[in-house]
Amino acid sequence: MDTSKLTRRQALKTLMAAGSLLALSGPVRALADPASDLAQTESDLSDAQAQMDAAQAQLDQIADDYAALAEEQSRTLDQIESKQDEIDQTQDQIDDRQRDLEAKQDRLAKRFTADYKNGDEEFLSILLNSTSLDDLSSNIYYFNKISDQDRQMIDEVKAVKAQLDQRKADLEGQKADLEALSRTQQDQLGQMQAKQEEVTATLEGLSGQVKDLMAQRDDQLAQMAAEKAAQAQAAREASAAGSGSAGTTGTLSSGGASTGSQQRVISACYSTPSPGGGLCAMWVSQVFSRAGYGYATGNACDMYNAWCHSSNKADLKPGMVIAVSSHSGTTAGRIYGHIGIYIGNGTVMHNVGVVATMGLDQWIRSYGTLVTPRWGWLMGIALA
Repeated sequence: MDTSKLTRRQALKTLMAAGSLLALSGPVRALADPASDLAQTESDLSDAQAQMDAAQAQLDQIADDYAALAEEQSRTLDQIESKQDEIDQTQDQIDDRQRDLEAKQDRLAKRFTADYKNGDEEFLSILLNSTSLDDLSSNIYYFNKISDQDRQMIDEVKAVKAQLDQRKADLEGQKADLEALSRTQQDQLGQMQAKQEEVTATLEGLSGQVKDLMAQRDDQLAQMAAEKAAQAQAAREASAAGSGSAGTTGTLSSGGASTGSQQRVISACYSTPSPGGGLCAMWVSQVFSRAGYGYATGNACDMYNAWCHSSNKADLKPGMVIAVSSHSGTTAGRIYGHIGIYIGNGTVMHNVGVVATMGLDQWIRSYGTLVTPRWGWLMGIALA
């Protein structure tokens, strides 16, 4: 099998080793200009990757800005909470002053009420209890001072309460400003979240595009590697021309399929696409499965040993598989061999990264470099 077990990575290495020779050698089959197609895919991939990197950088910046604003908004909430604590404490002080004021006002009111009820008797009591003019003067003075002191204490309490009321009003204003700032910050955070979702969706789309382009590039590399292998094979075939039939014997019968069973297999050869480079045995199994004969397992070497028993061209019939268990064309070919399907009229179809046709004698010369090519009915199902 010339490219039977080559992975895409191995195909890429094969292409890179070939270097500029690939670009100059030209296509053999399906690709009109594989080097140009690959260059375009690489350019598209580079552009998509650059856009994805830019989107990722934008997403990272949004995340950084969001985290910074979230911290700032958290500090604003802390300040709001602190202001509320100050307001609560100030209200407690206002309540204390209010109770103090009410107590002093009540005490003074009771004093005035008593004075009013006693009338002149209070003053007469002061006069009679005074032992001298100086004593009388002093008693009246202190009586008035007591009243003035009560009034002064009430005024002081009122002044303190007024200051506390003003402080509370100032604190509530500051808290309102902080709450407005917090709402603004919350709006900004919401806008950042929406932008983050938008950029994330863009990034996911670009990531899918990059993956598709990478897969496309790998397919192109694999196909170009297969084309290169086909070119090398063609060169080997040209050099091997006239070297004999690689151990085969007999004379090929002319003509194509003679039964419907054979024709179904041959039709399936044309309708079954290549499953990829290095998968010649898989393609053969898919052909027979599509034709309705089940799916054969194993690689080309397995199928060669299990079902290919004749090297006499007289026995070869359309619909038979033709295989080698090893060939010198590639490393994979030496290990796994190669297999195709004889479709009649001296023609073999096989998968070499693309489904291709080759003359029987050319196929035998190309792949019969180490072992004798043999043929037989796959899975032992005789189609004719």
